[in-house]
Amino acid sequence: MASNIELNPVSSGAGTTDPENLIERYLAVRTATASLAEPLSPEDSTAQSMDDASPTKWHLAHTTWFFETFVLEAAEPKRAAFDAAYRVLFNSYYNTVGDQHPRTRRGLLTRPSLSTVHRYRDNVDQALVHKLEKGLLPESLLEVVELGLHHEEQHQELILTDALHLLSCNPQKPAYRDDLAEPSPQPSPALRWHPGVQGIQSMGHSGLGFGFDNEGPRHEVLVAPHELASRLVSNAEYLAFIEDGGYSRPELWLSEGWTRCQQEGWKGPLYWTPTQDGWHAFALGGLLPVAESEPVVHVSFFEAEAYARWAGARLPLESEWELAAKEPVPADNLFDAERLRPLPALSNSQSRPAQLFGDVWEWTASPYQPYPGYRPNPGALGEYNGKFMSNQYVLRGGSCVTPRQHIRATYRNFFPAHARWQWSGFRLAKDS
Repeated sequence: MASNIELNPVSSGAGTTDPENLIERYLAVRTATASLAEPLSPEDSTAQSMDDASPTKWHLAHTTWFFETFVLEAAEPKRAAFDAAYRVLFNSYYNTVGDQHPRTRRGLLTRPSLSTVHRYRDNVDQALVHKLEKGLLPESLLEVVELGLHHEEQHQELILTDALHLLSCNPQKPAYRDDLAEPSPQPSPALRWHPGVQGIQSMGHSGLGFGFDNEGPRHEVLVAPHELASRLVSNAEYLAFIEDGGYSRPELWLSEGWTRCQQEGWKGPLYWTPTQDGWHAFALGGLLPVAESEPVVHVSFFEAEAYARWAGARLPLESEWELAAKEPVPADNLFDAERLRPLPALSNSQSRPAQLFGDVWEWTASPYQPYPGYRPNPGALGEYNGKFMSNQYVLRGGSCVTPRQHIRATYRNFFPAHARWQWSGFRLAKDS
């Protein structure tokens, strides 16, 4: 099929487009994605547990579709597709490309089989690596390859996020992997407060290195005096909120959040179950007792905001968070540590708040909106971020299932206020 897709890289700066380095990185990312599917059966990989989740098989195919559509087809318009039907089946939301199979019905795609999807991945990998080795891709498409790798790393996190939700729906509560760590007995350090950076400050992506377009342009903000909590809110602290009637006190909640809480019967974080032996939480390692010192996770913006109000504090603005985090990303509890669960803070840093990167995505009080001067790119890849800037809130910092090379201080994740199935938690802030 001839390509009619206008391509414009979404990154705000040049990434790792040296062909040799790109081949190594491409193979590493693609191998990591396939390895995430290995603990899952073909049945696990096909099922869809809710409208917001996608089957692992679909993730494996969609990330491959991205490279086939936006790189191979763009480089060689007359190249025969692996299967022409995949153009619709595995298109997520790119209206410029064409029709999409309904998101809510991805779990009905019993065909192609999982083995066929793996063959599809191999086919595209061989073709793309060949073009990289022979130098057949222009710089513009090398940047698209780099973008595709960051896109696939997002789907690596989604594979684990969606698999956790799927397995939680099984009455047997099966573990994703049986060899994952038990809850940590490490106590949390006492919560302290760090003075935040204030005044007129610059934030946003600098344009050096890879960054999604929604991370820029860099711009000035006026930051009021404030303080940030030294660590994330723990399960023990959140239990105190529950025991004080946090889920039955409407005065603590935003109106929409209270309505959602009542309609869906929220009594605690998603995956928490009360038992005779206390609260248990379902995680990738199975159903285990809630570890009181670990950060609370799988809570919505509404729950985080209600807790902050109960605690006499508030959620941070994304500008406050970014100015506290900056670079580089320290060796915190991200996916590469292979723990796949949040951990308690080890200590209170003297220089800046702890747990800024990894463990849980941190809800901020900032709606997901464009920065001053932001303009979405034209063309198909311009649909990546800008069109979702409505009715969502920004989360920062990555989680225990975020690849380290994927996260940075300017990264803006975003979800609707009611979302709970992501590895989302929060820290407190307050005005000085």
